[in-house]
Amino acid sequence: MKLYSRWRSSASYRVRIALNLKGLTYEYVPLDLDKKRADQHRPEYRRVNPQGVVPSLELDNGVILMQSMAIVEYLEEAWPDPHLLPEQIEDRARARALSQMVCSDMHPLHTTRLIDYLGQALSLNQPSIDSWIAHWCNIGLSTIEALIGNDGYCVGGTVSMADVFLVPEIYAARRFKVDLAPFKRIRRVEERCNSLEAFQLAHPARQLDAAP
Repeated sequence: MKLYSRWRSSASYRVRIALNLKGLTYEYVPLDLDKKRADQHRPEYRRVNPQGVVPSLELDNGVILMQSMAIVEYLEEAWPDPHLLPEQIEDRARARALSQMVCSDMHPLHTTRLIDYLGQALSLNQPSIDSWIAHWCNIGLSTIEALIGNDGYCVGGTVSMADVFLVPEIYAARRFKVDLAPFKRIRRVEERCNSLEAFQLAHPARQLDAAP
């Protein structure tokens, strides 16, 4: 398989974690999303992903999967062990709900294209952008903090899809200077997950295109 990725992209990060947890090997294809290069807008990548975003996962048969939620769900169905969705059907719904809170409500508010728009079209400087993003991150994290337990996992007493989605969002929150001190349960999830090799290998700093 071939993963088109960006080192600090939250969506790419969560797919890397899922691939690692499943024990799957893949070729890492880095894309530079910065305005000077904008690899995502080049014709050769638009043929891979017409939306021009990361990640994209090219399967061994040439099929291209897009959107991190769909990719993680595919990996769960194609390689069910170890499972990322809990056994209890209610817990599965909770894991999906928490994942969607990150994927649909939080992450879209700090994507590269949104940050570029805030800076270019609305003329916001970087501190103002960070403050705007941090406001919405705090709202999302407060909700998740209230919904998870104290055992270091989001759902079901073990690593699930919800943890796979939450950990990259915590990394992003730090990037935008969110104060994580009030979120004790979330920080416990981060600490437990980051002790696992699958999460460590997926960390942005460990990617070949990571900034020095």
